[in-house]
Amino acid sequence: MTPTVPAETRGGGFTPPIAARHPTTTSNHGIAREDDYAWLRADNWQQVMRDPTVLPANIRTYLEAENAYTSSAMADVETLRLDLFAEMRARIKEDDSSVPATDGPYAYSVRYTEGAEHPALVRSRRDGSDERVILDVNLLAAGKAYYRLGGSAHSPDHRLLAYAFDDKGSEYFTLHIRDVHTGADLPDVVPAMAGGAVWAEDGLSLFYVWVDDNHRPAKLFRHVLGTDPANDLLVYAEPDPGFFLGVGKTQSNRYILIDSHDHETSEVRFIDATTPAAEPILVAERRTGEEYSLDHRGADFYILTNAGSAEDFKIVTAPIADPGRANWRELVPHREGRLILHHVAYQDYLIRLEREDGLPRIIIHTLANGAEHPIAFDEEAYSLGILDGYEFETQTLRFTYSSMTTPARIYDYDIETGERVLRKEDEIPSGHNPDDYVTRRVYAPAADGETVPISLLYRRDTRIDGTAPCLLYGYGAYGISIPAAFGTSRLSLVDRGFVYAIAHIRGGKDKGFHWYGSGRREKKANTFTDFIAAADYLIAGKFTAKGRIVGWGGSAGGMLIGAVANMAGDRFAGLIAEVPFVDVLTTMLDDTLPLTPPEWPEWGNPIESAEDYRTIAAYSPYDNVAKRDYPAILALGGLTDPRVTYWEPAKWVAKLRAAKTDDNLLVLRTNMDAGHGGAAGRFDRLHETAFATAFALKVVGKV
Repeated sequence: MTPTVPAETRGGGFTPPIAARHPTTTSNHGIAREDDYAWLRADNWQQVMRDPTVLPANIRTYLEAENAYTSSAMADVETLRLDLFAEMRARIKEDDSSVPATDGPYAYSVRYTEGAEHPALVRSRRDGSDERVILDVNLLAAGKAYYRLGGSAHSPDHRLLAYAFDDKGSEYFTLHIRDVHTGADLPDVVPAMAGGAVWAEDGLSLFYVWVDDNHRPAKLFRHVLGTDPANDLLVYAEPDPGFFLGVGKTQSNRYILIDSHDHETSEVRFIDATTPAAEPILVAERRTGEEYSLDHRGADFYILTNAGSAEDFKIVTAPIADPGRANWRELVPHREGRLILHHVAYQDYLIRLEREDGLPRIIIHTLANGAEHPIAFDEEAYSLGILDGYEFETQTLRFTYSSMTTPARIYDYDIETGERVLRKEDEIPSGHNPDDYVTRRVYAPAADGETVPISLLYRRDTRIDGTAPCLLYGYGAYGISIPAAFGTSRLSLVDRGFVYAIAHIRGGKDKGFHWYGSGRREKKANTFTDFIAAADYLIAGKFTAKGRIVGWGGSAGGMLIGAVANMAGDRFAGLIAEVPFVDVLTTMLDDTLPLTPPEWPEWGNPIESAEDYRTIAAYSPYDNVAKRDYPAILALGGLTDPRVTYWEPAKWVAKLRAAKTDDNLLVLRTNMDAGHGGAAGRFDRLHETAFATAFALKVVGKV
């Protein structure tokens, strides 16, 4: 089963590796499928996630052959890639710090020093004195090919810091606990957890989620300092493999929240953080299609939910003593078209982040009298976010704002006076003048009468006459909306004459919850046709031209790219698919994979339903590869990726190479030291972005 490896040609380059074909036939619902490249899925994939060295030799040989070919095929733009990397790095303030977040007598922040790949966690007194580094991630990462800090949380008495790290890229985190005063780690070490832990108020108990061999966060444990983690108490076990567990804490710090959820249903239990040994209490039993999340103030929970046909969500209150649905009382009613995204309760205020007409705003609700006022901005497209912080009894709200032309700004907002204080604006050391750029929001007509929002960024001196190349980005799944926020790396394209566009396609919630619902399961095709409609609109409006567009998407957005390659490849000069979820049908038929059961509400369950099988089969990029011309394609994968396994892009590229009828570039690059998020270091990650950007410039001839 050894693949063909690249052989040197007389021209001094490499020929593409041709993967061996070993047909495997499966049958579901009386429908037979043949897969020539199923062998690329390692039988020991679970072990590979924990130890990449055990990857079977024949698979490693093939992936490394593809990597070698990619390096050869992209050698002509290596100088450009290095230039791009230098540009992108020059836009990063290397010695940078976050705005300190206060908590009682202390303030916590994150700091980067010049040349450092990773941050350090810093603590000072509330007035800024007595500053010290409490965790230097660069020291922890030294000598490792991959290292990513997960969640970190200081104990209520500020003596200890719980932190988790992943050094394989597989998202199996290891929990350590550091004595802040001595800098030494305690002997308590918890392996195979989900990345974040929550302290009880006693400063001795930690709640964390354990990840099973199928990489599912399935059980909640409580660890007591000084005890053997092997004897940690099981607090709650999720019985449904389609539900994932999470653990968090209310803004008041009074309650620990245990959240069970898939993509359309949630269920929450709580424990009083002052009595960590107590049994968890159910808020409201799960009902398919109903979601809720909660925060706390006084004797009540404040619950954000879509229950009772509140498609775009509402906020209700419930008494902690009896929080079931029968006692939910409406506080902020549902209003169609106004999607409530997030809420946080403070002592005197309820803050919510919502979106209407595609634009976000923050609403301040004064609990004493019900008065409300908004925080909004005046641009055509922008991004807002609430920074919850640590404190509960406060009248200061911290939020972040940016647009496609404006670097991120962090404001402190005095709720009583309305005064905004700018605490930080991201610096661009190499220089950036927002007035040199234009940001716009336009709308592409879809075939069914809907309009697809598109956020645009381009230089003011770019000619909108049909000659500019375009980078069109899309995602379109899980209700995730791609914000019209600032990004330094995209300036390397825009400054070279590109129009940068984000298509806010169905499958996200950019136009309310219905926008999500009309881009999932049996309506999934709308996601792809919306993206194509966006491309056609940009062509018709002379923002670009047919064959001058580069499509870019990652993960579920990589599925989008794969589907569009099959459906409308002629619009594109090239396509970039990062960790692309392209073998959808095979994955949804394999209930041993980490994300398969929780994903069935998003895509359908082709094991149980013949209709779901046919729906997925109709668009699954891998299943619809055919003998046709394709644009240039760059596929990027990660060997230890538990979300989109490495073999999905590998199989896709192998099948494309065997089927396509053109000579356009087709390359696969697998990061053999990382997972879903690519490289962990801030500069290492820039190398990957520069590589993809060089590909985009190469395929439109801008080199």
